[in-house]
Order: sequence, then structure tokens, then C-alpha cells
Amino acid sequence: MWSAIPYVSLILALVLAYWPRSVAGKAMMELPGGYDNHGPRDQQAKLEGKGRRALAAHQNGMEALLVFGIAVLAAAQRDVSSAVLIACCVVFLAARLTYVLAYLNDKASLRSGMFGLGMLACFVLLGFALFAGRAGA
Repeated sequence: MWSAIPYVSLILALVLAYWPRSVAGKAMMELPGGYDNHGPRDQQAKLEGKGRRALAAHQNGMEALLVFGIAVLAAAQRDVSSAVLIACCVVFLAARLTYVLAYLNDKASLRSGMFGLGMLACFVLLGFALFAGRAGA
């Protein structure tokens, strides 16, 4: 069961990346004329306030998802300790959840700190993956 946690974490990270997009989509529906399915990117540029922050949180979530996915898969492939892998996944997900909530609620300092913490978890995983197995070599 524990071995599935990194893969479940990838799914949860995907949800955390797309959740703010639903908030942005709701804001787009509330603009004059409703949701513009013919030019959604143009309409997104008109968002303000929470809708604009939600879109930015979504875009950053997609960027972070790539780094996290690579880190998790590299660590799993290199047989990094389950404890390290699970701990980094939990830290990343907690940081990303807090990041999204902070972004939506315009808490810039908290948001930036959580971005850094999430990336730190990814780089720890990548570091462990890079040096896995070297002690006995």
C-alpha cells in the first residue's frame, strides 16, 4: 500500500494544478457575455482579482506538476527510500494546497514561501535520485 503513495501523489498534484482553473472558469462565466468558448485565452486576459489569481495559480500548478512528476518518477526508478519519497510527496502536496489557497486569497508572502517549499521537496527528491546507490559503489 505504501508503494502506491507516490503515484497517488501524482494524481493529487494534477488535481491541485487544475482546481484553480475551475475557479478561473467560474470567473469567466461571470464576465459579460458568459464563458467565451471561441476565445477563452482572450477572455482570460480580461480576468481581474480572484479570477486572475486563480488562472495564475493554475498556470504555476502546471509548471510545478512537471517538476514534481519528474522528481517522483526519478526517485521511484532509482529506488530512493520510501520514507524520503513519501515525506517529500506529503510536503509537496501540503505546500501546493497552501500555495493555491494563499494565491486565491491574495497572501503573496505565504504563497511565495509555499512555492519555495514545494520546489525544495522536488529538488530533495532529485538529489536523492541522483545519488541513490552511490554509497555502496
